[in-house]
Amino acid sequence: QVQFVESGGGLVQPGGSLRLSCTTSTIIFRAYAMAWYRQAPGKQRELVARITSGGITNYADSVKGRFTISKDYPKNTVFLQMNSLKPEDTAVYYCSGHPPLTWGQGTQVAVSS
Repeated sequence: QVQFVESGGGLVQPGGSLRLSCTTSTIIFRAYAMAWYRQAPGKQRELVARITSGGITNYADSVKGRFTISKDYPKNTVFLQMNSLKPEDTAVYYCSGHPPLTWGQGTQVAVSS
């Protein structure tokens, strides 16, 4: 069964930083591109960042220059480093494959003063 376990969310002030983590199985981690998605209240889920099995990264225009996606191979973990956070980054963040495979519970990120 494919599973993704996200962590690292929280409440942060505008301009602050958070690092999200996502673990999955070795097979999934090594075979698929991995991605972070987010869903804000009342909005559709959107792709935030993607990293291929070869390490090529892509970002949504709204997060370019602020977010960084990376992988830790020994730990089967994908990270999303989020800097210069804005209120509009508030959402539940999910990781999955790209294209999406299944969804975990996500981790809530709230950016507010």
